[in-house]
Amino acid sequence: MPHHAIRSDAAAEPLGPYPHARRAGPLLFLSGIGPRRKGTRDIPGAVTDASGALTDYSIEAEMRSCFENIRTVLADAGSRWDNIVDVQVFLTDMKRDWKDYNRVYAEFFPPGPHQPTRTTVEVSALPTGGNTPIHFEIKVVALA
Repeated sequence: MPHHAIRSDAAAEPLGPYPHARRAGPLLFLSGIGPRRKGTRDIPGAVTDASGALTDYSIEAEMRSCFENIRTVLADAGSRWDNIVDVQVFLTDMKRDWKDYNRVYAEFFPPGPHQPTRTTVEVSALPTGGNTPIHFEIKVVALA
């Protein structure tokens, strides 16, 4: 089965030696994507003090930025949002963020014929590429 790596020039750069996505037959597998925006290590919704230490964050802002990155990678791979068939989500504080996570998620994935399957897990930390931690990362599988 032919497959090839996809690197987006418009999405935030990967934090390691991996592509944004890989096409394998009719499927597109996206690497885990966080909320950073292209060309920056800033985290949307992060609130820091004068020393740069995180004091608060917005899971909603992180999610919206992640979803924007997903849309960008999908478009660069020749796919689209409605082609997503499976979602894996990583949260660092499920207890704190569960309600807002479900609310924002439902905006982007409403019930209907295109609603993907979903798995959500809590993890102790996520890679950030900078000093400010992130609290949300998403990995998707879509039809190519």
